[in-house]
Amino acid sequence: MDIFTEISLVIVIATIISVLMRILKQPMLIGYILTGVIVGPAVFGVMQSDESFEVFSQFGIALLLFIVGLNLSPKVIREVGKVAVITGLGQVVFTSIIGYLISTLLGFDKVSSFYIAVALTFSSTIIILKLLSDKGDLDTLYGKISVGFLIVQDVLATIFLVIVSASALGNSFVDISIQLIWKSLLVGALLYVVIKFILPKLSAFFASSQEFLFLFSMGWGLGVASLFHILGLSVEIGALVAGVTLSLFPYHYEISSKMKPLRDFFLILFFVLLGSRLMLSNIYAVIIPAIIFSTYVLIGNPLIVMTLMGMLGFNKKTSFKSGLNVAQISEFSLILIALGYKLGHFDETVVSLITVVGLITIAGSSYMIMYSNKLYSLFSKYLSVFERKVKNKTSSQEEVFDSILFGYNRIGYDFLGVFRKIGAKYLVVDYDPSVINELESSGIECEYGDASDNEFLDGLSLKNVKMAISTIPDYDVTISLLDKIRSVNEFAIIMVLSHSIDDTYKFYEHGASYVVMPHFLGGAYASELVQKHKFDVQKFDLERENHMKNLSKRRALGHEHPKIEKNG
Repeated sequence: MDIFTEISLVIVIATIISVLMRILKQPMLIGYILTGVIVGPAVFGVMQSDESFEVFSQFGIALLLFIVGLNLSPKVIREVGKVAVITGLGQVVFTSIIGYLISTLLGFDKVSSFYIAVALTFSSTIIILKLLSDKGDLDTLYGKISVGFLIVQDVLATIFLVIVSASALGNSFVDISIQLIWKSLLVGALLYVVIKFILPKLSAFFASSQEFLFLFSMGWGLGVASLFHILGLSVEIGALVAGVTLSLFPYHYEISSKMKPLRDFFLILFFVLLGSRLMLSNIYAVIIPAIIFSTYVLIGNPLIVMTLMGMLGFNKKTSFKSGLNVAQISEFSLILIALGYKLGHFDETVVSLITVVGLITIAGSSYMIMYSNKLYSLFSKYLSVFERKVKNKTSSQEEVFDSILFGYNRIGYDFLGVFRKIGAKYLVVDYDPSVINELESSGIECEYGDASDNEFLDGLSLKNVKMAISTIPDYDVTISLLDKIRSVNEFAIIMVLSHSIDDTYKFYEHGASYVVMPHFLGGAYASELVQKHKFDVQKFDLERENHMKNLSKRRALGHEHPKIEKNG
């Protein structure tokens, strides 16, 4: 069978399986992996051209991480850098130590236990990013933190794989470290020169044609990824760096939208390939330890992340949803085990074990992440142990405020300006510790808290507030907040945010005074400008100047206009 017919047949089967997944309301990713099992050697053996599928998969991975990098502006990196490094490193250390102890208790030798422990530490960046993207949660706080610590894990996994591969050739640890350092410095210096002196001058030229912008984006993303590969570094990290370097490019949103259809096609082939490579030999011999390790990954890894994030001051909801994103093993884990087996460090029993763990945890975590809101509602009352109680620096919970703003973000920034103008006494509530620190340093009255936490809301003077405004896009949180305020305050003005007409109707039914729908408000405001100014060029020039001044202020604050794709 030629490669064209083979890929076409695989896509047809993937489509049929995906239709079934859609009807059953199951994650599409599970359908792709199941397709791989069906077309792989374990069932029908349709897929024969592994090398071709491997190449296509690399394109999908590179494009996915390139697009993620496009949305990782320096502000986002500064915002979650600390928690990402601490959580990423901490989770790897604790997971590997506990995993090693479990392995030795199950009777595995020291070398096998070491490989198993390391394999259990790394989570799949590809799978998590796909699921977060499908849910529209990449721009949320927990989404940003998850991307951050997954990148930290990928860097550690890359270093580990390089060390294992090089040590097999007889290279010392010092030699390996020196090579990694000088190669990284070389790439960093080269990219700095290009970003600083070349790209800014060519940006308008690149954007002059839609086709040229697409071609440039492909060339830059894949070119930088290939440069990393040639130097013996990670293709994945190279693609991510390529995206980050263009994150300040004026047209990065447009580049991202053009790349996504191509990314989705190649990623389907990646997950199909992953499913086809699941080795299920000796499954009966490893099923008991596979269940034990899978349980550890599905439950233990999230608990470790929740503990670390709770110690850093994050609330239980953010910690819980972030923790679910480490509840599976990575493609790096499978590569590591394959490499160890090839080097003769252990027998195929370990390969079969990690393969089964991969299948169980990838499927299990996909459901956990897709239904994270329902799981949180189910377990929230038991999760307070992972939440450090932050002692408020003010006595604001005992005070009465004219207005309370839930969620300080791009929209919340505008409301604060209005509160100051009308002389209102106001309080800002946010669940991001870094935002609270920023507000406190600016002298703004604020409280660290979760709008979905009834116990926290009970401490606020909601019965006396004249106006409550929520910029939180989460449907369940908004409904809960509306019900809570209306239960104690019949006359307060309550404004909430919505991106859905159906949700807006529900919010009005639950007592909202006004629902802000940014897209519709933008169109309504623009049409009012036309009605107001008609064909007066000078008045539109004045509107333009005022708008640009406002945008300059927002850019200085690090604000970006969100690209809403899909709500989870």
